[in-house]
Formats: sequence, structure tokens, C-alpha cells
Amino acid sequence: MFKKILIANRGEIAVRVMRGCRELGISTVGIYSDADRGSLHVQTADQAVSVGPAPAVESYLNMDRILQAARDTGAEAIHPGYGFLAENAEFVARCEDAGIVFIGPNSQAMALVGDKVRSRQTMEKAGIPIIPGMKGTLPDAESYSREADKIGYPVMIKASAGGGGKGMRIVRAQEELVAALEAGKREAKAAFGDESVYLEKYIEEPRHVEFQVLADNQGRTVHLFERECSIQRRHQKIVEETPSPALDADLQVEMGKTACRVMEVAGYNNAGTVEFLLDGRKNFYFLEVNARLQVEHPVTELVTGMDLVHQQIRLAAGEDLRLEQGTIVQKGHAIECRIYAEDPHNNFLPSSGRVLFLKEPAGPGIRHDGGIFTGCEVPIFYDPILAKLIVWAEDRERACRRMRKALDDYVILGIKTGIDFLKDVIDHPSFRRGETTTNFIPRFFSAWAGPEQSEEIRDLALLTAAYQSTRRSRPDSAAGSSRPDPVTPWSSLGKWRIGGK
Repeated sequence: MFKKILIANRGEIAVRVMRGCRELGISTVGIYSDADRGSLHVQTADQAVSVGPAPAVESYLNMDRILQAARDTGAEAIHPGYGFLAENAEFVARCEDAGIVFIGPNSQAMALVGDKVRSRQTMEKAGIPIIPGMKGTLPDAESYSREADKIGYPVMIKASAGGGGKGMRIVRAQEELVAALEAGKREAKAAFGDESVYLEKYIEEPRHVEFQVLADNQGRTVHLFERECSIQRRHQKIVEETPSPALDADLQVEMGKTACRVMEVAGYNNAGTVEFLLDGRKNFYFLEVNARLQVEHPVTELVTGMDLVHQQIRLAAGEDLRLEQGTIVQKGHAIECRIYAEDPHNNFLPSSGRVLFLKEPAGPGIRHDGGIFTGCEVPIFYDPILAKLIVWAEDRERACRRMRKALDDYVILGIKTGIDFLKDVIDHPSFRRGETTTNFIPRFFSAWAGPEQSEEIRDLALLTAAYQSTRRSRPDSAAGSSRPDPVTPWSSLGKWRIGGK
């Protein structure tokens, strides 16, 4: 087993992985950009190393600095979290060359599944059902236009090098294609360092269902059942659950076997997710492999009782998979809501600034995976996810009620969030009936305006005034492996004294 792991990420997922490492008795190394000097993941790590300026390309995407940080601190392995370099085959290969274990698939499997076009070609040859679409990338817009005509509109533009909704665009007519291609390529380049995109047929009103898979280095593979991820805004998941309301026992078995077959064809090892689209006639199509830990992994943990970070680390350390498919069971129902720093009243644009007050929900069946604290700064440079709120209950309706109550108890002041929006999603009759497709948000919430904000604005004004004296100017930490000045209760409270005048 490893003694020290570097976590090449930030925010709530870095904190989550660090806590998993700590439970296994493994020391952790955090990395941070200038913008994250005082963040929670830096405070959680046993060691913290600066890897550059705020822009991700100069810090969290800087392979040289991250690998040097691992060497300097004696880290034996790197956990990538999700996003950034988590699905970058070049980075995996460089870790292998440096003798550092990458906690994820090997570089060959990563190169295959990370290239969405190649993986589609491979799966089609293996008899896996796929969505009609391109078999490769193309050199110019005119070539894409001809291909779109062959596929038939509407088509979906997708990034070849990664997922998470980055680079995705729906194109319904030829005149929209060029602008959508340019925008998709820019977004893919910024997110993954690769502007390659491809086209596939856009299936109207499908469900998005994915299967969590574990595979060891000896080729043994099992799945941990499905997650329903159909509640999406701009192709980004915002609510996930398991089990899926759409799957009966036979379909669950069939899709699970197919998911394991996908990973076997790819020569995959470690944890990964096989994503499918499910149409209204219960036909399912291979979408892609996410070669990393998913944002929504906690719902699987709650219904199976397994820690996926622990599983990742053990598999990466070379341990055999000690699970048999027939012994893995689901118990109850789990739902996750992603908490983003975003302004619901301004087209859900990212919201940065200082968190003036945070009150996390708590209680039986409630889990909160967060990356913020009262007094922290939310920067503008990265994905705006702040936390994940997850609940478990004996059945779906009880889980919905528990999630609704937990959202009521969740308070974040100082920045905008989508908490009120999520309340209305959970309350919607179609959601309660389990009638969820990927067009749920556009259909039911395209004109959502949210509740009146006067009370919140008043609270913000009071808290802002109370915190004016707490702003402090902390000296920059030295470069290298020195930890930034820690955030303490005293520094968060600001000026204070006991008694006297």
C-alpha cells in the first residue's frame, strides 16, 4: 500500500480524496494555484505545494510542475480526481515513465477511452450498440457540414478528449453548425488542452444512465449498478440518483453486463463509468467511458456500502478485486444535488466572491461533500462546483423528501447558488414520478425566475457589514512545498477581544 499520495486537483473532490486516504493511513500532498492559497483542500492536506498562477493551464494543467511536486515530496502515486488531467493519456504515460503510480487506468486504456472517436470505433467492432455518428475528427468546417448532412440533423458536437458537458453543442440546422463548432472547439481546448470534436446523432428526450465499473489488473471486472443522470442543464448533470426509475431487473442486468464488456474490450483497469443513452423504447446506446471518479460517485457508495476512493487506491496498488457480481447488492435509494456557485437570476452564470456564512445540512441519511467554509474565497478561474449534497433513504419518495428538507437547511451567503432552483426541481411532479429525461430542465424550467430575494439581500447586507473588519492581508507563502498560512478560527473571526475597553 502507498504511504503518500499527491492529489492533483482542488476543491471538494480533493478534500474527498484526502479524507479517503487518511482513512487508509496514507499521507496526502495537496497542490494549489495562487488563487487557492487559502482553500479548504490546502488546509486538509498533510503537505501543500504551490504549482503556479491562477489560470489552470499554468497550474492544475501543468504536468511538469505537478510531477516535480510529486518527486519533491516523495509521493508514490497521484490521484487526479476529476477534470483537469484526470483523463489525459499523456499525463498517465508521463507518470508511468517517472515511476509514479497514476490512480486510474493505464495509459493505453486511457488513450483509447479518452478519445471518444476511437472508443466508438472499438466498441462498434465489438458489437456494443452505439449512437450513429462520426468515425473520426475532420480537418475543416466544410467536412463537418457534409458529415452532419449524412448523419441527419439534429446532431451533437462533442469533445474527443473529455466529458462533463465541456464542448458540447446541439445543432438543429446547417446554418448553426460553423458557430457551434468554433465555440465547442474553444471550450474543449480550454478544458482539456485538445480542441478535437466529433459529431453524433442527437437523440431526442433520452435518459442518461451510467454504470459504475471496477476492474483489477488481472482483468476481473464487476459493476456497482447504475446511476440516473438525466437532470442536466447545458449538458451538465445537476441531480443524480440510484437506482434509476427507468430500469427493471432484466434491463439492469443487460446493461450491467454490457458495461463490463465495454471495459474488458478496452483493457481497462481501476474505477470507471460506462455511460449510455436510453430511449423511450428501452433501447440503450454506448455513449462514452469516463475514465475517472465521477462527481456523482457518492450515491453509489450510499446504496452499496463501498468506498470508491478506497477501491481506486487498492486497485492502483495492485490488489486483486475481491468482489463477486452476485454478492453486490443495492439497498435503498440515494440522490445527489450538485451545489454550484452560480446566479440563477442571471442565466446561471458563475458567481465568485467570499462565502460570508455557511450552514451545512446534517442528520440521518445526509452526506455533504464540500470544498468551502465560512470566510473562504470562491475564485473565478475554475469549475464553479462548491459541494455535493447527498441523501439516502429506504425508497425513492423518502429520499426525495429528505433531500428537500436538507436543501431547506442549507445556507450559503455571500455568493449566489442554485439551491432554490434545486428545491423546485425536487418538488416537480414529473421528477417525483421518476419521469426524467435530458430535456427535463428546458421543458419545465426554461422560464424559472426563483423566489423573491428581499430577505436574502437583507441578510447579506447585515453579514457583509459584520465581516468588513475581518478582511485581512496575509503575506504570500514561500514558493515550493511550504504550506500557506492556515485559516484558523481566530483569522476567520477578525478583530476581537475579551472584556475591557
